[in-house]
Amino acid sequence: MRLASVEVIPYALPFRRPYVTARGSLDQREMVLLRLRSQEGLVGLGEAVPLSLRGGTSITEVVRELEALAEPALETDAIAARAAGLSAPAKCAVTTALDDLLHQAADRSSTEVPRCARCNATLVAGEPAAVAADAERWAAAGFRTFKLKLGAGDDVGQVRAVRQAIDPMARIRVDANAAWSVEEARRILEAIEPFDIELVEQPVASLEEMAELAGLTPIPIAADESVTSPAEAKRARDLGACSVVGVKLSKVGGVAAAAAIAEVMPTYLSSALDGPVGIAAAVELASRSEVHRPFDEPLAHGLATQRLFASTIASVECQLFDDIMQMPRGPGLGIEIDEDALQSHRL
Repeated sequence: MRLASVEVIPYALPFRRPYVTARGSLDQREMVLLRLRSQEGLVGLGEAVPLSLRGGTSITEVVRELEALAEPALETDAIAARAAGLSAPAKCAVTTALDDLLHQAADRSSTEVPRCARCNATLVAGEPAAVAADAERWAAAGFRTFKLKLGAGDDVGQVRAVRQAIDPMARIRVDANAAWSVEEARRILEAIEPFDIELVEQPVASLEEMAELAGLTPIPIAADESVTSPAEAKRARDLGACSVVGVKLSKVGGVAAAAAIAEVMPTYLSSALDGPVGIAAAVELASRSEVHRPFDEPLAHGLATQRLFASTIASVECQLFDDIMQMPRGPGLGIEIDEDALQSHRL
């Protein structure tokens, strides 16, 4: 398929309130929208989310990578070949846009079976009472799994407050973003274990530390920052470092890379604080798989983060029905961009 244009648009969405984790605080999320327009008038959408709090590729570098693709009359095959050498966020944008475009061209849609995924609530770190109040709001909206960001305050107090505030059968998972040492992690996990913790995500920095910690706590460990490829997933498995991997599409380089990791270890999808395009791509992948082992029931995915933003650039996007995120019907991702909103959020 030949392309008529390649459009690269950096933009930012503001949070309703600062997004606080052990790695820092964000007032807005900077992203890059990629639009591939075919000569037949079809538009494929992709999105890159530079992981700025993790020291990854900057938004300036991602824009430069994607703009290098913007030559006239390029074939989609040529674009796909170039994607292999890009950073993970840029590669994610390109492969997502190509998939969206090609699925539309083939009219591959799921119009009869909704594409959806059960999601967890994402609670921003803060004072225990504030975090508990936030949990109550998510619970009132229909959520049954709650993810707490730890490592930036009173960790045990936050977990205790949330457990007291929500249904006793609700699930709690925690994420320290690699903020703890092995001993700190052991001590904190021992203190919160009575609150029935589903899993702890990236409690320590390295796979070796995670493997050591795994022998010190009965709480299942999930990798995030330390697994970005199938090779790293295999190493995590061989070390016994974790039970499951949380996969962000912009972290690993897109849907194909995420699927390859899932062939090595159980995975669940998680948002890198994506915009509407990245969320749709992740929901589509999540709708095709469920993670059970070593858990009794399927794990929720961390894809309801659009609730954290004060605005959007989409006129049609994924919708939440209680804790179920559902994609728009139709071929491809089904996302439609609100041009006025996009213009107002451009960087």
